[in-house]
Amino acid sequence: MIRIKRIYSEPSPHDGVRILVDRVWPRGRSKEQARLDEWRKDLAPSTALRKWFGHDPRKWIEFRTRYRMELSQPEQSAALKELARRAGTQTITLLYGTSNAEQNQAVVLKELLDGMK
Repeated sequence: MIRIKRIYSEPSPHDGVRILVDRVWPRGRSKEQARLDEWRKDLAPSTALRKWFGHDPRKWIEFRTRYRMELSQPEQSAALKELARRAGTQTITLLYGTSNAEQNQAVVLKELLDGMK
């Protein structure tokens, strides 16, 4: 099972493996508070894409397209396949920092991973 959750939300035993998918550490959250199992910067949008997007809702569709292209590279594709495999046997929660719960990289990652099952 794959879930998504804002890193500022309280951790839960139901989260399973908690994986941060941001390239930069979320402000105001300590590592102890985050209770991460992994920090997968390699699956986060590139710095250039992140800055271009700037969480502008008008750029969401294009962001999704560009981000999916980044994730189609061999290294990222292999990492996605491994996460999808793991999600078949355990709960994985993808964590993100932005306040927009509907337009962020974790949403795109979950869509891709769900499609790999």
